[in-house]
Amino acid sequence: MADVGVRPARRADAAAVADIQVRTWRHAYRDLLPAAVLDAVTAPDARETWRERWAEAAAAPPSPRHRLLVAVASDLVVGFAAHGPSEDGDRDPATTAELIALLVDPLHARAGHGSRLLAATVDLLREDGTATLVSWAFEGDEVTRAFLGSAGWAPDGTARTLDMGEPVRQVRLHTDISVP
Repeated sequence: MADVGVRPARRADAAAVADIQVRTWRHAYRDLLPAAVLDAVTAPDARETWRERWAEAAAAPPSPRHRLLVAVASDLVVGFAAHGPSEDGDRDPATTAELIALLVDPLHARAGHGSRLLAATVDLLREDGTATLVSWAFEGDEVTRAFLGSAGWAPDGTARTLDMGEPVRQVRLHTDISVP
């Protein structure tokens, strides 16, 4: 088995993270987002913008509680997770964090990388004193919802509709990560 693990992202990982984001979105969101929107956010110029944003997130996060982690297999970045304090108005950012992204390259799916990323995220957030972790998922994204559901997440009853030329609904999922 390949050497696998999770570590903090480095600026040098930004291109790999952006590539994974684009490949995963093209694969996972092709039936969830309007084609024009998906084409725009995965185009070559968008990929460069994502690379710059992920480089900044790795090198100079907005706060000490914002983190970007990468899953690696034999020194190859195969997935990533980003989290930070919740920005939802009905949540206390001192005790609630948001899983902003958790994506695994479709070429490396079903190898435990997502679970390792989620576990590492929870470990770091517990050290920060976080009690609740939330994430927004597209309502029709059964893969993400099933993955998080298998880890104890559930919808909290909050939803939002994004205007992407047509309405795209998201639901907020949550889980209690406080140490018993």
